[in-house]
Amino acid sequence: MTDFQDAVLGVISALERGEVVTYGEVADQAGFPGAARAVGTVLRTCDSGVPWWRVVGAGGHIRTPIEERQAALLRSEGILVTDGRVVGIRNR
Repeated sequence: MTDFQDAVLGVISALERGEVVTYGEVADQAGFPGAARAVGTVLRTCDSGVPWWRVVGAGGHIRTPIEERQAALLRSEGILVTDGRVVGIRNR
């Protein structure tokens, strides 16, 4: 695993229930500003123990082919999702 992958997974694994961040915020917090798309690549290959559903696109938009699954997981944590977008992101 690369330093980038380790850093990204560390940021995402530290998210608590109800926290939502954007791909860009993960990249910044991992020490790789501007690498938002690469965060998405890491998420596509991470194991099921990583709370990938807590990461959304800019403006709160869900950017995954399994939008309904991600929306359901977010809703189960009390996050309001409307029309494929998280409303009122509570991030760190």
